Amino acid sequence: MKLVYPFPEPLPLARARGIQTVNTVRAIAAQGIAVTLAYVPAGADPFDAYAVPRPDNVELAAVSHRLPWPLQRVHSNSIFGARLARRLRAAGAAAFLARHLKIARLLGERFARTPLVYEAHEVFADTVAPARRAGMLALEARVVERASALVANSAATARRLRELYRIAAPLEVIPNGVDYPEVAPAKDWSRAQDGVIYAGSFFGWKGVEDLVAAAARLPGFRVRILGGDDAGIARLRARVAERGARVDFAGRVPHAQVMAELARACIAVLPNRADPDSAFTSPIKLFEYMAAGCALVVSDLPSLREVLDPDEAAWVAPGDATALAAAIRALADDPARASRMGERVREKARRYTWSARGERLARTLRPLLERR
Repeated sequence: MKLVYPFPEPLPLARARGIQTVNTVRAIAAQGIAVTLAYVPAGADPFDAYAVPRPDNVELAAVSHRLPWPLQRVHSNSIFGARLARRLRAAGAAAFLARHLKIARLLGERFARTPLVYEAHEVFADTVAPARRAGMLALEARVVERASALVANSAATARRLRELYRIAAPLEVIPNGVDYPEVAPAKDWSRAQDGVIYAGSFFGWKGVEDLVAAAARLPGFRVRILGGDDAGIARLRARVAERGARVDFAGRVPHAQVMAELARACIAVLPNRADPDSAFTSPIKLFEYMAAGCALVVSDLPSLREVLDPDEAAWVAPGDATALAAAIRALADDPARASRMGERVREKARRYTWSARGERLARTLRPLLERR
């Protein structure tokens, strides 16, 4: 009997939750808990795709979310869930750990006697479109109020869940994590203006447009942007000011390359906007910036204040490109301060490893697994 982690999306996935899931499964397995990762196959072994070692006690269960030919274009979480449920009737499960609401509801209803841990990475009733809010409130309540235990990625997420729903089960705040490089990266702080970096997606709430606007006020600087698809890169490239900073777009690169680029960079930027999505974030990229020893320029948001002390970042008002540029320049002009900041946040990143996350999750999961 195993812990089953259902992920009804293709893996590997060009979104942070893909690598978060693979690393979470690995970290739980490292605690001696056998895990079945049920996922939608997208070619490569997901562990190989992310260059993450797969423990011997992790089983991969490929489950299609599409209808057969000639309706193969039709896909849904419900199809995935129904097929997974059929497999589990034969194979069994000791407990479920799920981060997708619809799958959590389906498994909770079809396997009512099997403990379900719901892992909340946002409060969907707050982030969904207004027209869908009533339905999402009902769905989220059904999962959250019936779960055997709850895990929230941040204190803000946990607080909002408690405000909206009647929660009786244990609720633990367990942030995301990072693979911590034991060898400190070498950086040329005297040329910090050449090592400004952003890594992540191009969703509006991520604030990448604000970084591009800030670059117009930073002539002589070099800003490197990792992530985004061709359309997103073309859209942002068109906004780059001719006389501002040099802005390089690397596109999507393998995760190992991201970490190598962060190791060379001096100033890492997290310019999130004050949108509902930002209220619940536990950004993997922040922990990667920290572990790489970068000085930080981040938006002044409660979800980021949860992680960083006041002197561990240059804080800027969300959406303020002028302030963003000024903060980047101030760090580049004071390399001693930037270096001290990088050393401090790198040391703090030891608290936020995937291994530490696995230990904390195991403490939540073991009592439920031992019931079986």
